[in-house]
Amino acid sequence: MTGMTAARSPLSPADRPQLGLRERKKIKTRQAIRAATYALIREQGYDATTIEQIADRAEVSPSTVFRYFPTKEDIVLTDEYDPLLLEELRARPAGESWTDSVRHVMHTAFDAMMAEDPEVVRLRAHLAVQVPAVRSRMFESMSETGRLLRTALAERFALDPDSLEVRVFAMALVGGLMEANMCWAENDFEDDLRAMLDRALGVLEHGLPTGKP
Repeated sequence: MTGMTAARSPLSPADRPQLGLRERKKIKTRQAIRAATYALIREQGYDATTIEQIADRAEVSPSTVFRYFPTKEDIVLTDEYDPLLLEELRARPAGESWTDSVRHVMHTAFDAMMAEDPEVVRLRAHLAVQVPAVRSRMFESMSETGRLLRTALAERFALDPDSLEVRVFAMALVGGLMEANMCWAENDFEDDLRAMLDRALGVLEHGLPTGKP
């Protein structure tokens, strides 16, 4: 694959492989659980929403909810795009800079989520700022996202995914993007998150702006 070859995007529904009936049912169940959770949170708040209520609204058993999502916080924080991020990075042109690859993936994922339900995107970001349990689980999940990025980095540059340099770079990237999302929510979503993601990547790529010529 050359540096200028257009890559197919796994995050685009048209480019995803056809799934079997069983997998489609699993996705439908996960979506129903998430939709029930978001609806209940809007109605009565996060703390008042229980797993039993979520199961009843989604028309599944509480054990089914826990089978798909270990905690209530995981319902809020995960989505169908998470498993596709590594695949998306692998699909980028080999000659593209790493920062540009990450920027493309972040833009694509954000655009897809905003097109699907922008209110949910804002609700998730708001909960991460306002609910300590959600924020704590988000920090815990950073290590998993970091491992995905380490894998992609190692493949792209023929590096050891467990080396200190790769680990530091991957987690700095995850932390920077998370802070952009938090800042977006803390400022009542007034700024353009796409532009904020670009600014976060710019800091990692070029360092802090000093204001000096």
